[in-house]
Amino acid sequence: MAVAADNVVEEVAWVVGDEPIYKSDIEEQYLQLQYERQTLDGDPYCIIPEKMAIEKLFLHQAKIDSIEVQESAILQEAESRLNYFVLNLGSRDKVEEYFRKPISELREQVADMIRNQYTIQKVQEELTKNVKGTPSEVRKYYETLSQDKIPFVPLQVETQIITLNPVIPQSEIEEVKSRLRDYADRVNRGESEFSTLAILYSEDGSSMNGGELGFKGRGELVPEFASVAFNLSDPKKVSKIVESEFGYHIIQLIEKRGDRINCRHILLRPKVAEKDLTDAINRLDSLRSDILAGKFTFEAAAQFVSQDKDTRNNKGIMINSKGGDASTRFEMADLPQEVAKVVDKMKVGDVSEPFIMIDPKSNRETVAIVKLTNRIEGHKANMQLDYQELKSMYENAHKEQILEDWIAKKQKETFVRIEDGWRNCDFQHDGWVK
Repeated sequence: MAVAADNVVEEVAWVVGDEPIYKSDIEEQYLQLQYERQTLDGDPYCIIPEKMAIEKLFLHQAKIDSIEVQESAILQEAESRLNYFVLNLGSRDKVEEYFRKPISELREQVADMIRNQYTIQKVQEELTKNVKGTPSEVRKYYETLSQDKIPFVPLQVETQIITLNPVIPQSEIEEVKSRLRDYADRVNRGESEFSTLAILYSEDGSSMNGGELGFKGRGELVPEFASVAFNLSDPKKVSKIVESEFGYHIIQLIEKRGDRINCRHILLRPKVAEKDLTDAINRLDSLRSDILAGKFTFEAAAQFVSQDKDTRNNKGIMINSKGGDASTRFEMADLPQEVAKVVDKMKVGDVSEPFIMIDPKSNRETVAIVKLTNRIEGHKANMQLDYQELKSMYENAHKEQILEDWIAKKQKETFVRIEDGWRNCDFQHDGWVK
């Protein structure tokens, strides 16, 4: 079957309800998967249209339920993806050449795709919102698992940390500010391009892209940076120097779109002197001696001495937020590299000697001591040690079954036609070909 649209003949591969799935849509999704280097376990011309058909079932349900998603979040995500394409392909022209369409059209297409993803996610969350495993349900689920289905839990540790940020001499700060003022003057006088200076001198990861951050909402930027960036109005001028937890910045406006902004920046970080690192190490060494002598606890020291704002008011306990679920347990690979190296040689209850580490947020040198509070050797998951992990497994399996049953029900209720040449597939879900 073919239909004419804008004088271009479109081949219809599937029809779901009254919604066609065109061959060109399938080809475009395949092209993007290839760009993102995602592999498919099977024939892409079977897997992709089936996935699109399932999406249409969920999107139809979203219309019935009047489900809406936040448009600003969609636009921000779309812009972030476009910036990723530009960064990897080298320029906007190359992105247009690769995807065979102008950036404006690609932006709209990516936004539609993200909008659908967010909408489908909300429908699925609504369908599975009441899934909550009780201890008896989790235990029953665990007892039904065959040995090869019980996951192996790698070595995990629980740690506390105290950090000190070495004092940076005022002379070093003034040197950094002087360099930034010079860069700003050169741009304002038209002697240099901001993007060129960013590539040459900025200490931020955005330097390879000329300091460009892509469109961001105010909440995606640290407050000090956002306050100055959102007040810029002249793309030819450079901001005053901005201090943040990451260092010192100058900013140049590129474009504003509603509540989002695209700008460039140059980041310089004052360097810590060897003497100041040594002083911080000596301070923490004395603190460690007092803790070991029982003068006060590690928890009390963390509250009153530590400069790590994430753990200071939590007795120094490090929190692992990987995967979205906060936990006190870390696999060694999830710890900062320097912490993992120290903890690997410790016994439970040990307090380490001071060591230098790179703060994962600010990317600056800091000095730390850690206490190993628990060490759980690698093992097969069990109810006593790994209840939360098993509870998540049970709930995820239950949610998957609910969604599988929902798709099967919708297949029976929805008109589906698969054109000749698109049917000879081993589909993931039975029921498409009636």
